[in-house]
Amino acid sequence: MIGAAFLVAWGAEAAEFLISQGLALAILALIQTMPEFAVEAVIAWKAGKDPDMVHLAIANFTGSLRLLTGLGWPMIYGVAAFYSRKRHKKKLGSIHLHDDHAVEVVGLLPPLAYFVVVWAKGSLSLVDAAILTSTYAAYLWVLLKMPVREEMIEQDEEIPRVSRWALSFKGWKRWAAVGSLFLAGGAAIFLVAEPFLASMMSLAVTFGISQFVFIQWVAPFLSEFPEKTSAFAWARRVTRAPVALMNMVSSNINQWGVLSALLAVIYCWSKGDTGPLPFDEFQRLEILLTILQAFLGWIFLSSMSLAAYEAIGLFALWVLQFTVPSLREEMLWVYSAWIVIELGLILTGKKKMTAFAGFARAWAKRR
Repeated sequence: MIGAAFLVAWGAEAAEFLISQGLALAILALIQTMPEFAVEAVIAWKAGKDPDMVHLAIANFTGSLRLLTGLGWPMIYGVAAFYSRKRHKKKLGSIHLHDDHAVEVVGLLPPLAYFVVVWAKGSLSLVDAAILTSTYAAYLWVLLKMPVREEMIEQDEEIPRVSRWALSFKGWKRWAAVGSLFLAGGAAIFLVAEPFLASMMSLAVTFGISQFVFIQWVAPFLSEFPEKTSAFAWARRVTRAPVALMNMVSSNINQWGVLSALLAVIYCWSKGDTGPLPFDEFQRLEILLTILQAFLGWIFLSSMSLAAYEAIGLFALWVLQFTVPSLREEMLWVYSAWIVIELGLILTGKKKMTAFAGFARAWAKRR
């Protein structure tokens, strides 16, 4: 699994010279989340046959998203900060994003905003699936318009050897070499995902971990392992920390948009009708908590940076809800209060929301 994660990461780094960095990361994120999609598809299929499984489908969906934002984003900051001190003998400060990264930041908002509608009506229908998928299609369309990296390959000494090998070819051979890295890594992830998860499930049973806890936290952590591996590898180079962060954000976008749509489609297919996937009050609480955490994270990134206190805050709140699950309702108020504070800082001019201006500048450079 680790080897597969590195293969697709090397492929993405090489692909930045053929397509836009954002599109390369979007492809990378889709390949990396294949295990997560497989797990959710199986649970959604079972939910169509057994209403009790709906509970587990939402647990896995919300758990994976909260892991990405509450553990993944802070992990990237922590790794980058550690290696910044170790290699460059200086404090990291904030991870600063570039204008091109505004596409990912802005792209996270539409599916997140629409999920407020899904939460409010308490169900996920095929119509919702179509709308959420369209937000992802629009995101990919924008990325297709973004320019490729302009600097010469030889000028970037940090490009890994495998990526350099793929880029050493010319014409169609270069595309084939880069594509082979994606295909080889993706095939390895696909083949390894099931036995990897099955072995971890056996360990969970051995250690007495409950089914709900496993489905919400352990399974997503394992299925998102490829993302965390590549993100760690990039974050330790410090200069690539923004790319590592956008790798995670791109995974957030495809899970809010495409993975949620998959839930509705597989559920209806399994059940044999077009009725929506229903949510009870507990499931709606889990979804709302996930939305609030994601929106707080989005507000942080809307300033085109991730500061130390923001990363620490996201991690601390995730640890709290992980260790004390009974505090779900209290956590809603904590996230809501922090969101109000951040919006207050923006409205009073003490903090700037620069993502939309960055998106406009990036769009002006489109092909």
